[in-house]
Amino acid sequence: MTPDRIYPMPAPKDDARFTHGLLFDVVGVLERHGYDRPESGGDLVELQQKLFGFLYALPSDTVAQ
Repeated sequence: MTPDRIYPMPAPKDDARFTHGLLFDVVGVLERHGYDRPESGGDLVELQQKLFGFLYALPSDTVAQ
């Protein structure tokens, strides 16, 4: 049996854990695994948006289970 998903979580009004530090930790993991380091503003913004979308469900999102 597959466990229920825990992500995305309901989006909080404010989450002190979702910082630029988290973003740059993820950038570091990508780089350590052999991916090119995203450095342009556009790449970093998109990575941050995708990370937010993975972590948090906005009230208007519907998640198929």
